[in-house]
Amino acid sequence: MIEKPVFSREQLGMSVFTRRQFLKFSGVAATSAAILSVDDVAHAATTRPLPLGTPILVVLSLYGGNDGLNTVIPFKDSIYYASRPGITYKPETLLPISDDLALNPSMSGIKSLWDTQKVAIVRGVGYPKPDRSHFSSMAIWQSGSSQSSRDTGWLGRWLDTQPLDPMSAISLGSVLPPMLVGKKQSGSALPLGGLNVPSGVIGAACARLSVPSPTDNPLMAAAATSMRNLFSVSSSVTPILAKPAPVAQDLPTAAGGNAGGDTNLAQQLNVVAKLIAAGAPTKVWSVSLGGFDTHANEANAQSLLLGAVSTSVTTFLSQLKASGRAKDVTVLIYSEFGRRVKANGSEGTDHGTAGPVFLVGDRVQGGFYGDQPSLTQLVDGDLAVTTDFRDIYATILEKVLMTPAEKVLGVWKGRTNAIKS
Repeated sequence: MIEKPVFSREQLGMSVFTRRQFLKFSGVAATSAAILSVDDVAHAATTRPLPLGTPILVVLSLYGGNDGLNTVIPFKDSIYYASRPGITYKPETLLPISDDLALNPSMSGIKSLWDTQKVAIVRGVGYPKPDRSHFSSMAIWQSGSSQSSRDTGWLGRWLDTQPLDPMSAISLGSVLPPMLVGKKQSGSALPLGGLNVPSGVIGAACARLSVPSPTDNPLMAAAATSMRNLFSVSSSVTPILAKPAPVAQDLPTAAGGNAGGDTNLAQQLNVVAKLIAAGAPTKVWSVSLGGFDTHANEANAQSLLLGAVSTSVTTFLSQLKASGRAKDVTVLIYSEFGRRVKANGSEGTDHGTAGPVFLVGDRVQGGFYGDQPSLTQLVDGDLAVTTDFRDIYATILEKVLMTPAEKVLGVWKGRTNAIKS
């Protein structure tokens, strides 16, 4: 093994690391995820594109606990209005999707997809013995286990069943969500602002340090692999991202562009749309939007957030139509918990339990799944859980990721049948 410095202290402009010292120093971060540049993904798209017709999953996490009752609204239930003075919506502004349920007024894009049977709404989703902690509940959702202490994510365990490939699952952003962490391999992170990898002498030194050695322990070997992933390809994606995003021709326009403002979520999905259209060999994408912890002034704040979700997802799917990839994509939209039925004293709501989950796309069998939780039969003031979230995961694993659910979830019998065979 190489123990002497590859370059001098003066050449590197930093303290000299041996190969072993460097990999020990970087090992913890490097084994968490490969941090890709857009160049890496685009190069893979041009050299080994995902075959057309391959199912693709896009997971949208709504952080903070989205209020399901103000998302899918029981607008004919008097208890809804009586429980939430100051944070309900006028019936005439709602978007009805059944005789007694309506979408939030800001969700016109999702409503248009619902009308074409491309939206499944799974109602009352949660898990046994709900936990109202953001951290614990999100850990449960992302691990795919009712035990928040599990140290792998449900999609990370799916990755463990796949060939080793840093492009298989990508999260937009600099932090890898726990759901993409497996025991054998993990997903990759793609920073929105791009990644400036070292070049010149320092880049060459880092590349040398990533060369595998038979004497590496597993942690060091994984670190070296992550470093190789980072530097192995870096020449093709920039031209792809420099091009305009695919045009969403079937959406209304305002001020010369697609209706709706630009949000961080819109930026994330814009990058994903470009890379999917280019043929990136990625089967799972993760994007997110925060801000749903609406303890105060909920009505306006949540409506703006849901409008961003609705417009961004609708635009994203429309952008993919020209490439022929839209029919391959299924979008999963979830949050770690719902909110309490009764409003608090600040025109907001506090942490609750069950809420709706959305599945969107051409592969979706549109309609309602799961029972609507009753407002007269609450559990400690919260909506009852009528659907376990693992029913949805099992269906996605089998119908989108083409993997037996038991390999990821263990023995689990529940399914939603919300995705076409």
